[in-house]
Amino acid sequence: METSKPASKPPGLKIGEVEIFWLDGGRIRLDGGPMFGPVPKALWSQKVEVDDHNCIGIDNSAMLIKTPGANLVIDSGIGNKMTPKQQENFKLESPWRLPESLAALGLSRNEIDIVIPTHADFDHAGGLVFRNANGRLELTFPRARHIFQEKEWAVVKKPDRRSATSYWPENFIGLKEGENLTLVDGEAEITPEVRVFLTGGHTIGHQAVEISSGGASAVHLGDLLPSHNHLHPLWVIAYDDYPMEVIAFKESFLPGCAERESWLLFYHDTEILAGRAAPGRRPGEVIFSQTLERPTPYLTE
Repeated sequence: METSKPASKPPGLKIGEVEIFWLDGGRIRLDGGPMFGPVPKALWSQKVEVDDHNCIGIDNSAMLIKTPGANLVIDSGIGNKMTPKQQENFKLESPWRLPESLAALGLSRNEIDIVIPTHADFDHAGGLVFRNANGRLELTFPRARHIFQEKEWAVVKKPDRRSATSYWPENFIGLKEGENLTLVDGEAEITPEVRVFLTGGHTIGHQAVEISSGGASAVHLGDLLPSHNHLHPLWVIAYDDYPMEVIAFKESFLPGCAERESWLLFYHDTEILAGRAAPGRRPGEVIFSQTLERPTPYLTE
């Protein structure tokens, strides 16, 4: 079923001539420890609400990017294919309602031109394929070109033991290279306003997305910056395959975002959707001069 009931209009942000909207990709709960890696609980528990099971809320907010010439979706939420056991393991709190989010913006699945998964983990790529009203699996965005890094797709095709726990084959059914799948190696311009570039760190083929228009810019760093609480370079997650790469990337990349006053976009954050970067008092420190708060309730009525 495409929609169950109308959703309220998703929150948005304007970057020049580009509009960004956060879509309802579902909400789960995960152990807070791995989400903050080496950071002691005494520190991270001051930043987020944690329950008696040590779990914290994890939103999965796919993003719609409306440019003058194309509609793009970055990441795709958890999808609607989880088994009852998976729903129990990941403590599903709110279901995937991405088609409903699009409908609230006057768009259908068929009007998405390009999909850019930052990487292939189930919580980012789970919505690439959905289970329809007849119980069959089909591509969520049947007309879209899907953009992956070559290094990431190589792991999708042949996952190692670590990747296999999160790279679920059913999330990639129907994607074919040369047809609806485009592989890039490093940096690539997707539209005049949108480019992707390889970051590595979280996974070997993790990519980021930069949006530039009218002298303004925004950057989505995927799981290198899953929430505003991970702005400090040393606050990394235990799920990173190459944590030292994540630290080095944030140390080198984020100060430039502050100098350009770029917006940093968040996928997993339960409080803030985006923050406008600014230089802090100490060398290399990045703070926010402005934030876009997540409305509550978000989409469901």
